Amino acid sequence: MKIIGIGKNYVNDKSEINVLKTGEQSIFLKAESTLVTNNNIVYPSITNELAYEVELVVKIGKQGKDISIDKATSYISEIAVGIDYTAKDVLTASRAIKGSWALAKGFDGASPISSFKPISNFPDLNNINFDLVINGDQKQIGNTDFMIYNFAEIIAFVSKYMTLEPGDLIFTGTPALGTGLNVKGDHLQASIEGELLLDFKIV
Repeated sequence: MKIIGIGKNYVNDKSEINVLKTGEQSIFLKAESTLVTNNNIVYPSITNELAYEVELVVKIGKQGKDISIDKATSYISEIAVGIDYTAKDVLTASRAIKGSWALAKGFDGASPISSFKPISNFPDLNNINFDLVINGDQKQIGNTDFMIYNFAEIIAFVSKYMTLEPGDLIFTGTPALGTGLNVKGDHLQASIEGELLLDFKIV
């Protein structure tokens, strides 16, 4: 199973999309050991700057390579909500030596995700609302209409380079506003269309 992430994929103003849509998407991979389901997250010892980003996660349901955009969404079987964690201090150190994102994004526990909902629950993939609440305060609000690259474009792009397999997960980007740092004791709750699906604490 592959875990694929896309960076910098949301705008505040939809008029910005055409300007930012160059065709070159920012893609990275995360280790399978980053996944956490329905459990609290232990604050990682490798960082002092644990940055959260709430994202919709699509699960691939069938094998595909060089997938066309018009057929790409047929490869999605389910959707969840998750947090793409970044160890910001680790990322800063890596950038200083022109290194990769692998350690900053790939540490154990860096990808908590909710249970999945079937794709049939979402009649319009370009109009899905999701949000993140931390300690009772709403921190991030997203809608897929504000994506620079939509689900179909992401899948088509990634499949040019690597075969997508059943069970592969794609973190599709975080809303442009509201990201920040977590500390021990934080309580995170993420929802899709108002339904609470992900609920955990940093311990």
